Amino acid sequence: MVSQEQRRRQLAREKFLRQQQRRAAARRRARVRNSVIASVLGVVVIGSLALYTTGVLNNGDDDKANASAEVTPSASATSKAPDPCDKPAPGSVKKLSWKKEPEMTIDTSADYTLKLATTCGEIDVALKAKAAPHTVNSFDFLAGQGYFDHTKCHRLTTSGIYVLQCGDPTGTGTGGPGYTIPDENLKDSSLKGNVYPAGTVAMANTGQKDSGGSQFFLVYQDSPLPPSYTPFGTVSEAGMKVLKKIADAGENTGAGDGAPNATVVIDKATVVKS
Repeated sequence: MVSQEQRRRQLAREKFLRQQQRRAAARRRARVRNSVIASVLGVVVIGSLALYTTGVLNNGDDDKANASAEVTPSASATSKAPDPCDKPAPGSVKKLSWKKEPEMTIDTSADYTLKLATTCGEIDVALKAKAAPHTVNSFDFLAGQGYFDHTKCHRLTTSGIYVLQCGDPTGTGTGGPGYTIPDENLKDSSLKGNVYPAGTVAMANTGQKDSGGSQFFLVYQDSPLPPSYTPFGTVSEAGMKVLKKIADAGENTGAGDGAPNATVVIDKATVVKS
């Protein structure tokens, strides 16, 4: 016959095991959640930095880059939506790389606009030259070299955070210009409560400090993210309509994170000073 003391110890052991099981399950869920979030805005920079295995990609060690943006798999069907965009213009991506950041040539007191002529429509971005001079100068340089021309926007997220990611000539999430630029404007007045508001254009990075290259993302709906990604521009009203069209077509996994169903190609990128 089991004594009262033995019964008490048995119940205590069972309670401890249940607690351990719940904690292990919570850790597994957190790892899955963080790996999905980190993959959304991570990039691999090849050059002066080591290769970060990120998924677009992130090494998983940077809690700051993973925080705040919980992505829940979408229940949407995986069937591909009709493509709302036109065929890309003739031409091919240039294979360009540089060893160091270009010299500063922009006038930080002037107004600059990034014009993305895409297969889905034109997206104009008012650039923040004064607040993010290194970033805007880099985009002015890269656009002038034809670096973005004929490149695909390779990633769309439709759950948890809502962004279109572009700027990688390889179309894989691993490409960059060979150099990196410093983080800037992380205390922008538009970033309130760890939210990047709709219309924000910001730099992707590896999760490490000052690791931005050429990849950037356009926010088409308010998105919870830590202020770790340089905000350097704002999409025009007409450009937001283009982004909505792209987002409405969905992405190709049905899980809220994948290549856009829309064929989003930047036929031509230019930076205009006014």
